[in-house]
Amino acid sequence: MPGTLAVTGDADADALINSDPLALLIGMLLDQQVPMEWAFRGPATLLERLGSLDAVAIAEMEPDLLDIECRTKPAVHRYPSSMAKRIQALCQHIVDNYDGDASLLWGSATSGADLKQRLVSLPGYGDEKAMIFTAILAKRMGVAPAGWQDAAGPFSDNTPRSVADIDGPEALATVREWKKAQKAVGKSKQQ
Repeated sequence: MPGTLAVTGDADADALINSDPLALLIGMLLDQQVPMEWAFRGPATLLERLGSLDAVAIAEMEPDLLDIECRTKPAVHRYPSSMAKRIQALCQHIVDNYDGDASLLWGSATSGADLKQRLVSLPGYGDEKAMIFTAILAKRMGVAPAGWQDAAGPFSDNTPRSVADIDGPEALATVREWKKAQKAVGKSKQQ
């Protein structure tokens, strides 16, 4: 992996999500109801507090302790307790299905459709989040299984509509402007 995703405004946080598959999955998990920068900075905050991002260790962690680490200011999310549960469930899923190695989720996918199905099965990931993550992998990480464009849907195009299209501050501003314009005319990210 290292990828080209540059969304947090912090070089170390961006380096983490571009090089650590679990960090990238957690960042995408957190990407709801908070600014993108905050969501994708969350894995770096957790790394600093936990000492490592290890799916097995997080899955086995006492839930109350993970909750404290997520709630400590600055919190990893607007709803830190809820996200602590989701992070732990995500890590448990990675342990149960991919031997604790998040990269196997896409590394062993046989097609874009297979990848999307694997993503949709993750706790906290729905259809749109799975499409966006598929686009992130293809556009920013060089992981583009056959059929990824169909699996990513509208997020596979060149319209700057999601985090998958962000490789720096200018791209972040462009995506924000596009989303604002879509919202003003009552359209979603997928239109």
